[in-house]
Amino acid sequence: MNAERDLSPLTPGVVRALTDKLYEKRKVAALEIEKLVREFVAQNNTSQIKHVIQILSQEFALSQHPHSRKGGLIGLAACSIALGKDSGLYLKELIEPVLTCFNDADSRLRYYACEALYNIVKVARGSVLPHFNVLFDGLSKLAADPDPNVKSGSELLDRLLKDIVTESNQFDLVGFIPLLRERIYSNNQYARQFIISWILVLESVPDINLLDYLPEILDGLFQILGDNSKEIRKMCEVALGEFLKEIKKNPSSVKFAEMANILVIHCQAADDLIQLTAMCWMREFIQLAGRVMLPYSSGILTAVLPCLSYDDRKKNIKEVANVCNQSLMKLVIPEDDEMDEAKPSMTIPAEPTSEESLSKPEAVTTGESQNELDLTALNQPLFFPCSCERIQVTLNLDGIVQVLDYHLSDTSIGMMTRIAVLKWLYHLYIKTPRKMFRHTDSLFPILLRTLSDESEEVILKDLELLAEIASSPAGQTEEGHGPSDGSDVRPGPVELHVPARAGQLSSSSTKGLECSPSTPTMNSYFYKFMINLLKRFSSERKLLETRGAFIIRQLCLLLNAENIFHSMADILLREEDLKFASTMVHTLNTILLTSSELFQLRNQLKDLKTPESRNLFCCLYRSWCHNPVTTVSLCFLTQNYKHAYDLIQKFGDLEVTVDFLTEVDKLVQLIECPIFTYLRLQLLDVKNNPYLIKALYGLLMLLPQSSAFQLLSHRLQCVPNPELMQTTDNTKPSTSFKRAAASNIDYTELLQHFEKVQNKHLEARHQRAGRAEQLDRRVVL
Repeated sequence: MNAERDLSPLTPGVVRALTDKLYEKRKVAALEIEKLVREFVAQNNTSQIKHVIQILSQEFALSQHPHSRKGGLIGLAACSIALGKDSGLYLKELIEPVLTCFNDADSRLRYYACEALYNIVKVARGSVLPHFNVLFDGLSKLAADPDPNVKSGSELLDRLLKDIVTESNQFDLVGFIPLLRERIYSNNQYARQFIISWILVLESVPDINLLDYLPEILDGLFQILGDNSKEIRKMCEVALGEFLKEIKKNPSSVKFAEMANILVIHCQAADDLIQLTAMCWMREFIQLAGRVMLPYSSGILTAVLPCLSYDDRKKNIKEVANVCNQSLMKLVIPEDDEMDEAKPSMTIPAEPTSEESLSKPEAVTTGESQNELDLTALNQPLFFPCSCERIQVTLNLDGIVQVLDYHLSDTSIGMMTRIAVLKWLYHLYIKTPRKMFRHTDSLFPILLRTLSDESEEVILKDLELLAEIASSPAGQTEEGHGPSDGSDVRPGPVELHVPARAGQLSSSSTKGLECSPSTPTMNSYFYKFMINLLKRFSSERKLLETRGAFIIRQLCLLLNAENIFHSMADILLREEDLKFASTMVHTLNTILLTSSELFQLRNQLKDLKTPESRNLFCCLYRSWCHNPVTTVSLCFLTQNYKHAYDLIQKFGDLEVTVDFLTEVDKLVQLIECPIFTYLRLQLLDVKNNPYLIKALYGLLMLLPQSSAFQLLSHRLQCVPNPELMQTTDNTKPSTSFKRAAASNIDYTELLQHFEKVQNKHLEARHQRAGRAEQLDRRVVL
């Protein structure tokens, strides 16, 4: 018959046996085919060999009839066995029809296909490597086969193929990587297990350098690490651990930059194991690659900063993130401030690495919304030429600052993260002040708002940063504007605007700021800081009450106390909210009289020996006039007892309120404190300090019969009789001589200023009382 004639050289008996439903008959036919092919091999009859393979492939293996397909598969396997070492010449023709049967709907047929391919590969051994990709592709599908027999057969074939790859040195890794990259994103557990097992095998082969292609598969590996199967997660952990060991051994050949963004993404994973593993990799990358990682700083910080506020449940992640943060911070050096973005990048020594350029460094663009951080925005390639062993790195400060600003503005961020952000900003202002001051106008408002933070530690770090901004020479405007100049280098937020009324210092104030001995030069942001700090206190009275003294005392430690009091006094002198001015003056006065941080400033004011100290006294006095009792206490501090007495005489013309008497009461308590020890000792010298005694009696007369009255009365009873205190030693200089140096202060003008300010306060109180009365009437109506 024609069909039988077309299938020659296969005999009709062989053809019938190959299509038989019984396996034993098909096996007998296969033996006949093997015998036939061996004869052709002996005759070197390649055309007949190809013809037999073609018949078995087209007429049987790819037939519509299932039994014919089974016969074709066993026949192709028999051909391969007969060909022996020559099977490599016909592998394409042998393998393709078998792989097609891998997709057959019949599980038995898929099993036979697997069996046939196993025999073909076993004979061909290393000759199958040029066809590895198609074999791997087919096997990856069988790895997820629902039939356990098929899966078992595929595992046998898989082990055989792994043995061949392991013992060969001709494996085409370059050609395989694209397929591996594609298959690694499979969601099937068995397929993932198959992929990981192959990666582990390839890693173990000395002649195969899979590390060069790690950027291609790293993302997929981290995704597999999140698999639900513990076994697969463990296998993936092992694979990643092996890669990391290899990276540590040969850091010079690692493409760190190409993997940086991958790690950034997985450092933010919800899965704890993925996040911890990625964070450990990031730690090693920063320590091994050094400044190569700098262009990716903004993305790294986006991933690392939130982890710093994790609780003990994620303690391991938090600890590794902290190391990453510290290591990254150390990479920023002063030389980064000298580099201009518009000019070629600066070069620094580096280890020789691959000649390939590392692309797509990451950063956050300043143009994007703060809520949408673009982790791959910066596109500045890094080049690592081996010949010169130099590395070109540009610090993308804009991206870093945006990330820091975003995390500081986010109220849901934890305390440790906010502290880390402030440490970063402080570090950047120290290392790269010139570039950082371009961002100061945008950062200033959020730094001021951070003063209201619940954490005292956050406030301390914030104050350190603000103090650095206010005192850094880089913050001085190029045009030469001093702290008193209200103009900014460029337009900034409203909070940085210096009001005209506070923008021009009086001549005495300017003199104090410029001429104080041993005073650090304050830049143009210092005065702006003082203005906005007082604005903050004015708008947020709770902050003033709870943290006001703490903030000012810390600033006196961080900056020059004289400058702080001088500038605040000058600003308060022009304050329109008189009630706030009085409260603020009272707060400043309490700090001045009681804080250990201001010991030196108190000594400076106590004697008024220098023009600077007298200038400071006059400046403070004018603002202290907002509060009568604080003005008297300032005179006591500066030993201006006559003027204190003159002021107390004026108290009779003032409106004496409960608050006023309370403050007098507090002043009496202060007089009994160690601060005024010198004042109490001066009561022994009655002859030279008559106005001191008069002033104290004046306070006594102001007080009602209270505990403070009794306290001051008992003190004055201890004042000795001047006749009894006379001695023959008249060499001691009198107080009037001692105070001669301060004679150039116009006390009459100061007293007039006091009266003027108090009249304003009286008028303001009456206006407030009138408004309250009208409001009460409206409520009644």
